Amino acid sequence: MSWYTPVAADPDLSGELATAWTAQAGGAEHLLVPDGCVDVLWLSTGRLVVCGPETSGWSFSLPDGVEAVGVRLRPGRAASVLGLDTPGALNRRVDVEDVLGAREQRVLLERLHEAAGARERLALLQRMVRRRIENRPAPGEPKSRSASTAAVVSRTLTAAPETTVADLARESALSERQLHRRCVAAFGYGPAVLRRILRLQRFLRLARHPAATTDLSVLAAMAGYTDQSHLNRDSRALAGAPPSALLGMHLTDGVGDMPDAG
Repeated sequence: MSWYTPVAADPDLSGELATAWTAQAGGAEHLLVPDGCVDVLWLSTGRLVVCGPETSGWSFSLPDGVEAVGVRLRPGRAASVLGLDTPGALNRRVDVEDVLGAREQRVLLERLHEAAGARERLALLQRMVRRRIENRPAPGEPKSRSASTAAVVSRTLTAAPETTVADLARESALSERQLHRRCVAAFGYGPAVLRRILRLQRFLRLARHPAATTDLSVLAAMAGYTDQSHLNRDSRALAGAPPSALLGMHLTDGVGDMPDAG
């Protein structure tokens, strides 16, 4: 994909960052599919934004001459790393000033503008993430509650496809309401929406494998759908397109929602 290039995050940040990336104008429109992640994005027009988690597909194109670089936080990490009000940022692009403060945005924008190229800009964004991790305050909640929340996040992301929300709550010694509240705080939405998003992403990963079958019903079953109709419904609801169309598109692997370049 010539317009978009994923770049491996620094090894010490791999637990917080899914990837770093660069992009430049390619003329065509590109579809973004929800992936549970949050991006910090710099545009060569001088904008610096946090792209909140999405619940539906979004098409965009970069204007001629515009370049972008970004880092993508793994699902559930933006609140602790950035101090982001994740549910408040749902389906929104938020100025970094409103998340990190005016001074940090000003300093970061100046350094990004003066950087020699994309590689140096990615290093600056990762340095910001590293500094936030090192300087974040100790959790304000009791240690046992903090550990429980971390366990809920981990289990929600790694549970088998057939695991229900009730199962997740029971395994976490929480009520379904408690589980929902903690997931909303971490991801911006509840566990049911999160599982739908991760399941569609699982389908896309399976379909992109070099040895993947082209049989959608087989891929649907492998991804954890009850049948192909289930896959079709989720694909249309989350991405705005049927799965057959998604497989023919140049998807961004979850770049995150692009703001207007102006």
